[in-house]
Amino acid sequence: MADAEDVRRLALTLDGVVEIDSAGFDFRVQGRGFVWSYPERVPGRRREIRTDIAVLYVGDEAEKQALLLGEPELFFTTPGYDGFALVMVRLERVDVGRLTELIEDAWRMRSEGNVPGR
Repeated sequence: MADAEDVRRLALTLDGVVEIDSAGFDFRVQGRGFVWSYPERVPGRRREIRTDIAVLYVGDEAEKQALLLGEPELFFTTPGYDGFALVMVRLERVDVGRLTELIEDAWRMRSEGNVPGR
């Protein structure tokens, strides 16, 4: 099981990472977001920053679909993220080793200049 502090610790070990001031966590490299807290939007309620869910950049739609279909207990999306190469990961269901891999992959794709999807 991982949590927001694991996200913060892992992200800050990577080169060129900047943490943006937010109600949760928000990390960028070269001005591009690669992992941040999920801003849940429920009709009729104020937006809630969920630090138990991380939004991750995944590079492209094929990777997004592979994660969503392959591990639906871990990854999900919402209609607001349609067309974006982003998935949400339930931190309470991911181990730190897998989270490390996901964050490093997202950072690598963003730091190498891959910008499709957001």
